[in-house]
Amino acid sequence: MDAIEVIRAKRDRGELTTAQIDWVIAAYTRGDVADEQMSALAMAILLNGMNRREIADWTQAMIRSGERMDWSALDRPTADKHSTGGVGDKITLPLAPLVAACGAYVPQLSGRGLGHTGGTLDKLESIPGWRASLSNDEMLDVLRTAGAVVCAAGSGLAPADKKLYALRDVTGTVESIPLIASSIMSKKIAEGTGSLVLDVKVGSGAFMKDVTTARELAETMVALGTDAGVRTVALLTAMDRPLGRAVGNALEVEESVEVLAGGGPEDVVELTVRLAREMLEAAGVSGAKDPAKALQDGSAMDAWRRMIAAQGGDPDAALPRAAETLTVEAPGSGVLSRLDAYAVGLAAWRLGAGRARKEDPVSFGAGVTLHAKPGDAVRAGQPLLTLHADDTSRFERALEALDGGYTVSEAAVDHLPLVIDRVTAE
Repeated sequence: MDAIEVIRAKRDRGELTTAQIDWVIAAYTRGDVADEQMSALAMAILLNGMNRREIADWTQAMIRSGERMDWSALDRPTADKHSTGGVGDKITLPLAPLVAACGAYVPQLSGRGLGHTGGTLDKLESIPGWRASLSNDEMLDVLRTAGAVVCAAGSGLAPADKKLYALRDVTGTVESIPLIASSIMSKKIAEGTGSLVLDVKVGSGAFMKDVTTARELAETMVALGTDAGVRTVALLTAMDRPLGRAVGNALEVEESVEVLAGGGPEDVVELTVRLAREMLEAAGVSGAKDPAKALQDGSAMDAWRRMIAAQGGDPDAALPRAAETLTVEAPGSGVLSRLDAYAVGLAAWRLGAGRARKEDPVSFGAGVTLHAKPGDAVRAGQPLLTLHADDTSRFERALEALDGGYTVSEAAVDHLPLVIDRVTAE
């Protein structure tokens, strides 16, 4: 078997065999298939697609390229959640300890932000002392101590995906649904969780801009999880406006703690509780405490404090603050009818909250605070947004990103519902 044969098969709209997929993933991982050959195959897949069997085979081949984690030593079921990424999407932070407080273990492998979307690990690293890199034994210890762990994936988990993702990023093939789905699900299945809830974002601040494409991705990932024996469900959720009122690393940690203390923005609380209920149901936890109650009685906050401390963090430490702020005022009186998630995410990125390359540092205190949400009445001159940065030179480009990103009008306009749809296995 050789790479050219496999490339030609998909170029000519053929169906790749299981043997071809197994061979090309293994050969690429060990370096026998060159980057330019895998680039050609990735482009052929983007243009011509894959069927369900091909995507499942591709996913399993990437899983087999590395280790598969095992949580069978735990005495409670495991549940995980994955979000496709958005602006102000801090849901993992309150969700993991909340589900732990209600009776399931949550082993959560998370990532860093790139571009306008924030990364869970960057947010948590704004807490002094907190560690993202844990060994498998350390993960197990944190789970037993706190019920939940959020950390970086080790190098041994689906190494084929890590190599292929970097290649897709520079060859214009990121948008392929078969490759997106297999990338996400190879890591999640290898992670060893018994159940998985997917939060597939839809809108300007998400990678999936419309409901039809998002539903296709959700259905593909649910099928992959189901075929691999992982109980999987997906929610399509809105990302046409930012989640909550904070966008940026330490700012989002602060808001997450507010949610765990029984407060916080209505949309963040609603989505956190909904996803927690889905996770507990998927995990089959009988007699679980209701997540809404766990946010009010302090048990979720207790789990958060244990989780942060178990990973070396100080839950009582002051969070980083940006040195400079700038207020953006409402241009007129009326209703804030639109606040574009992408514009806000891009502004936060330019303020220093995100990175252009994976190796770039982030400013933990940088970001955007929202003083009004779409549908709120505003007065001319009142604070609409506060920009946070360590350097005033960053404000000009952030303001450019926000130009045209919000509208004040006479009446409110319709937006996507927070939870658009629920996708389960057929």
